[in-house]
Amino acid sequence: QVQLVESGGGLVQAGGSLRLSCAASGRTFSGWTVGWFRQAPGKEREFVTTNSWSGVNTYYADSVKGRFTISRDNAENTVYLQMNSLKPEDTAVYYCAATNVRVGAISRAYTYDYWGQGTQVTVSS
Repeated sequence: QVQLVESGGGLVQAGGSLRLSCAASGRTFSGWTVGWFRQAPGKEREFVTTNSWSGVNTYYADSVKGRFTISRDNAENTVYLQMNSLKPEDTAVYYCAATNVRVGAISRAYTYDYWGQGTQVTVSS
């Protein structure tokens, strides 16, 4: 059974930075598509970024492009989300997700089989 555990959330002022981590147990991330999603109160879960199974291709939501960076360390079974220039509208619970699906709708939550418990990110103005 694959388990994902996020960490690194917290409270930060607008313009600040945070780095989220997502550690996997039960298997390696190698060869899997990994992604980050977020959900703000009263809103649906939304796509943030994904890194393809090969690690070569990365996609970002327009709202975070140029500010957020996804990376992975397969040897450590960890995926990271570096968030810079944070804005109050980035406030949400952030979830990491993983799937062995290699093609298709990898920006859609339903594609992902495994999810972490979420970590809260709060950006104050």
